[in-house]
Amino acid sequence: MVGLIIVAVILVLIAIYVVIYNGLVKSRMYTQEAWSQIDVQLKRRTDLIPNLVNTVKGYAKHEKSTLAEVISLRNQLTQVPSGDHQQAMAVSDQLTNSLKSIFALAESYPDLKANQEFGKLMEELTNTENKIAYSRQLFNSSAASYNMKLQQFPSNIIAGIHHFKDVEFLTVPEAEKAAPTVSFED
Repeated sequence: MVGLIIVAVILVLIAIYVVIYNGLVKSRMYTQEAWSQIDVQLKRRTDLIPNLVNTVKGYAKHEKSTLAEVISLRNQLTQVPSGDHQQAMAVSDQLTNSLKSIFALAESYPDLKANQEFGKLMEELTNTENKIAYSRQLFNSSAASYNMKLQQFPSNIIAGIHHFKDVEFLTVPEAEKAAPTVSFED
């Protein structure tokens, strides 16, 4: 009878171990999937940029430096190693700022603003930027959940045994944290 109880306790402990381990794996996979969603949106944006640049080229001949910067950043983004989330987001943030400059060109070039192709591309890029922002939130939420499991008892013991590592959150660059200055005076 005592032997049966010992076997039952061992089986329960093994079951708990397996459930906790599988929960950690599942959380890690959710985090990886959330990063993949960001990757998909970044790829989508890099695919849209050549069309946008070609559309703008015809109207804004004097804005070559802005266009060259956008193309350079796009190429940098495609060269970032797949596991380097922080570098990918840093280049992505720079690209977002450069794209804002292109959107601002529409104000200086009314013909460009009236171009339907440019309007569609701007809308596509705006939607993609929104999807990137949402995907970043989802990634950070998944990373928080995963990291929390790595810290909680008893899953922290199992995480240590199997070398599960914390996932870094995606952060906003310091330059973007500053509140913009708004003035209603001329």
